[in-house]
Amino acid sequence: MATKKKFDPNSVTFAEGEVRVERALKHARVNVRDSILTSQDRAAKKLADILKIRNVPRGIEKYQLPVVLQRAQLFISRAEPNIDVPQHSHDEGDGVRFILDGSIIYDGKELVAGDWMYIPRGKPYSFTVGDRGAVMGYCYACCCAGAADIRDFISNPADHRAER
Repeated sequence: MATKKKFDPNSVTFAEGEVRVERALKHARVNVRDSILTSQDRAAKKLADILKIRNVPRGIEKYQLPVVLQRAQLFISRAEPNIDVPQHSHDEGDGVRFILDGSIIYDGKELVAGDWMYIPRGKPYSFTVGDRGAVMGYCYACCCAGAADIRDFISNPADHRAER
């Protein structure tokens, strides 16, 4: 008599997950440090298949993203339709942007709800918000706020940069 496999989201350590991603990237011959990677890219689709998770309840499909952030801050943004976000970079750390609603256009690809975009540290990029606007979630290994945003909480931001 076969026993039903119990769902256990705690059966693998964070470090084992890191190794899994590293080996999947090596197997697929993808270097995420070289360029921005989106869920619409051929390499990401191949990696989604390699990094598929079987340890999920019935009826759930899940895959591990092919990136590991060492530390992260989370953000949500809402964008009006057809806004051009100028070229910029996140020089302090990598980030992942998730499209929750609406769309953005990056490098000729429309990313819609459920899509994601990995941005390596220091990699310049720009995008345009789609016709319906967009709601985006971010997981960045940096703080995407400006100095004016933190003045109410930190009297002299320069003093705290030295603490890192």
